[in-house]
Amino acid sequence: GGGGWKSALTVELQQFSNCFGFQLPEGCTASHDGLKVPHLSCCSMENLYLLMGRELEELEEVPAGNILGIRGLEESVLKSATLSDSPVCPPFTPLNFEATPIVRVAIEPKHPSEMPKLVRGMRLLNQADPCAEVLIQETGEHVLVTAGEVHLQRCLDDLRDRFAKVEISVSKPIIPFRETVIRPPKVDMVNEDLGRQQKVAVIHQVKEEASQARLSDTLHLGPDGLVTLTTPNRQALVSVRAGPLPPEVTGLLESSSELIRTLELMNMSLREGRPMDVNPGTLEDIVKLKDQLKNLFQGRKWRNAVERIWAFGPRRYGPNILLNNIKEYSRPSVWQCLDPAGAEAAVLRDLDNSIISGFQLATLSGPMCEEPLMGVCFSIERWDMLSSANPVAPPEQRDLMEEYSNTHEVSQSTSEEMTSGSNKEEQRFDTASADCYGPVSGQLIAATKEACRHAFQAQPQRLMAAMYTCDIMATAEVLGRVYGVLGKREGRVLHEEMKEGTDMFLIKAVLPIAESFGFADEIRKRTSGLASPQLLFSHWEVISSDPYWVPTTEEEYLHFGEKADSDNQALKYMNAVRRRKGLYVEEKIVEHAEKQRTLSKNK
Repeated sequence: GGGGWKSALTVELQQFSNCFGFQLPEGCTASHDGLKVPHLSCCSMENLYLLMGRELEELEEVPAGNILGIRGLEESVLKSATLSDSPVCPPFTPLNFEATPIVRVAIEPKHPSEMPKLVRGMRLLNQADPCAEVLIQETGEHVLVTAGEVHLQRCLDDLRDRFAKVEISVSKPIIPFRETVIRPPKVDMVNEDLGRQQKVAVIHQVKEEASQARLSDTLHLGPDGLVTLTTPNRQALVSVRAGPLPPEVTGLLESSSELIRTLELMNMSLREGRPMDVNPGTLEDIVKLKDQLKNLFQGRKWRNAVERIWAFGPRRYGPNILLNNIKEYSRPSVWQCLDPAGAEAAVLRDLDNSIISGFQLATLSGPMCEEPLMGVCFSIERWDMLSSANPVAPPEQRDLMEEYSNTHEVSQSTSEEMTSGSNKEEQRFDTASADCYGPVSGQLIAATKEACRHAFQAQPQRLMAAMYTCDIMATAEVLGRVYGVLGKREGRVLHEEMKEGTDMFLIKAVLPIAESFGFADEIRKRTSGLASPQLLFSHWEVISSDPYWVPTTEEEYLHFGEKADSDNQALKYMNAVRRRKGLYVEEKIVEHAEKQRTLSKNK
């Protein structure tokens, strides 16, 4: 069994468990202490308890078929475990919760000296609450991930009053978003035929941003969205095209993340010459995943796409794909662990891993608001390594070299002493010109990342929001108010039905997590407590509005006005995330405000 029991009298953790098939005496311990089995630890049970509401009744032994509390397992059990006096006992399946942790906050103590107490308290909370997760990010922040607003408040109260017993500072809830691209729309905001207008406008915008970033001399953007980028030292050239993945493929990749991670570990072990021992069932699942992808990639565009998968990302197991469309480069497939003999025939090019690293960086933080990408396919169309012996220098470097050459010719007419000095200077110049841009591998990583970002921006960009499914039970009198609250918070009703034999309606809706804070309180206030919502994380959904949209046609100007300052849901979310991360936000600020007064005669 597993989970946790939070005692009201002490912060020591009492694990609760089901007792199966035998009597459990107090002080029971493992009989094979010296046996080395992965994920197996030995422990002794100190006390047994009967759970009596908020109280614990100590017992000597517990017969089979009962639920009990056990003391002494906090060092061995993280969330759930199988307790047995024999190491050959098969483990039970871990508890599966429908509520997925999605809302996260950063926590720190108000007094830095109390950090050890907070760390211990968060560890106890992680053991006591089976649905909460505790993380330490790369920045060093301690993050608590919960299922929703009410669950978050419950965990924070437990942390303050029961586990850590210290004053804590909590950040605002961090709501995750995803970035993606879609197919070019065929109609504009007023349902007029669009044609190639938006595509041309987006490409023009990308070129303008590239020139502002001073990348115009190394960046070329084709009319079909193909982005070609050259490294600063002109030794490598990469061409990338971005496009949306079919929604079914994105869903399959997201649900198979653990299997893809195992696949990556197997490939890594194979490249290092130490094949990994894998369960035959796992190999069958990988073959099944490959077959499912082949069935989902339909059409001429995706012909043989599964065999050309270069990598998954971000973190090598995410819902984005890097495809190899280089005709002269036949590299090992990502499925090479299924056919080691065929993988040995294919040879990796030098700096192959730099392309993958650039792709991983690009998918980890997108250009819209530095959130991970989702459902995007990047295709490498060209990768050339130019001659490293005579690289083509950029214009400013060529001018510098010519100026130095002229100066050197004049210096040849001077004494031998001056000549030897100039030779040393030339040697230093050659070394500096070779090292000023850094290693070629690093330049290729940066070039691939920037090429992927610009290829992403050359397509219609959209933001993806995490969505709750919202089940509401309400009477007919307050049905209209429920719909009003849902509409105000960008919710969408899927269906409603009347419960037989009662006057209650069951409403099923979807609601963005970003709009869910305070939703339960508001709906209870508006309905006088006659409606109660149940929120559960469901899926990721593309927000239909374009965050970069501006009116361009005469009809759009007539309908939306010149400023088009109507509420744009995607723009609001994007600016909120950018503001939280300290990124640039394009907004107008009133510099000199004048108060308008209405003068009326006092009577």
